[in-house]
Amino acid sequence: MSITTEPPTVRRRPDAQGQLQEELRHIRDLVFVRDLLRERGATAADLHVYDAVIERAHVVLAESAKRASARYAAAA
Repeated sequence: MSITTEPPTVRRRPDAQGQLQEELRHIRDLVFVRDLLRERGATAADLHVYDAVIERAHVVLAESAKRASARYAAAA
């Protein structure tokens, strides 16, 4: 194993910042698709489904941010 190679267990552990960034990208993608559907004439029901999914993603992001904050506070 070289110095630049991390053991597989280290690479697989998600860091809090990376997880938050991934969740933000997911929300951005959902908003993009919802707006694209709106432009292409999606029904109100379809858009409502996307709104609900986006809202749930916001909740998940907030929960993850709270957990990450608690981990950083405990480490300080």
